[in-house]
Amino acid sequence: MPETPPPLLTAQGLTKSYGPHTVVRGVSLEVARGEVLGLVGESGSGKSTVARMVLRLVEPSAGSVHFDGIDVLHAGRAAMKTVRRRMGVVFQDPYGALNPRMRVHDILAEPFQIHGMEHLDGMPLEDKLHAMVAEVGLEPSALARYPHAFSGGQRQRINIARALALRPELLVLDEPVSALDVSVGAQVINLLQHLQRTHGLACLFISHSMPLVRYLCDRVAVLRGGELVETGPVLEVCEHPREPYTQALIAATPSFAAAATPVN
Repeated sequence: MPETPPPLLTAQGLTKSYGPHTVVRGVSLEVARGEVLGLVGESGSGKSTVARMVLRLVEPSAGSVHFDGIDVLHAGRAAMKTVRRRMGVVFQDPYGALNPRMRVHDILAEPFQIHGMEHLDGMPLEDKLHAMVAEVGLEPSALARYPHAFSGGQRQRINIARALALRPELLVLDEPVSALDVSVGAQVINLLQHLQRTHGLACLFISHSMPLVRYLCDRVAVLRGGELVETGPVLEVCEHPREPYTQALIAATPSFAAAATPVN
């Protein structure tokens, strides 16, 4: 029987304190290659802080993060640049994540230029940019426009295209549709599901919505007050939640299925 490969991402005992206030305490999680792990909890539960510690955008007070065997928290500049190339991230705010003074062309070209990968896959950069906007459902004319010319859902599609530019192995999605209305958010979630399956991505999906997590994820970890209270396969946790807090999360959010539409 073949051995189970090690997780792509492992976080152990992540803790973050600001003075006397501890916002995350002893969180441990794993994400396998190609797996979607949902990290779910109410506002203020510490979800985004966990995501930022995994990405090393926030330094933990304690704990460790390993990505494909690399000690992320102790990686030097060169190693960390490689790690960042292999991780993509989509944040909650589709407006603030894009430089309003840059055309979409330059926003999407920037990751290739920063990492010296303009010739990735042997395809000319201009051809890659056209393929990127097409993959997220935008017209080629989008490349010549500035972010202010797009709706919130379209801006989030641009953010997704940028996150996938360098073919990352892990995508961190921090409440990617919470700033969008339900129907637009459903379209973006379906796009993310399609892209995850197409590219075989591992994903850490941060959300306050149990129905969204159930729809998109393989496993779920429930965070309350900065501590994990329940983990397991997503269907098992959603259908037979052990913790009253998990039961309350399920009851508090409406079904996603009514708004979801298939992606062709």
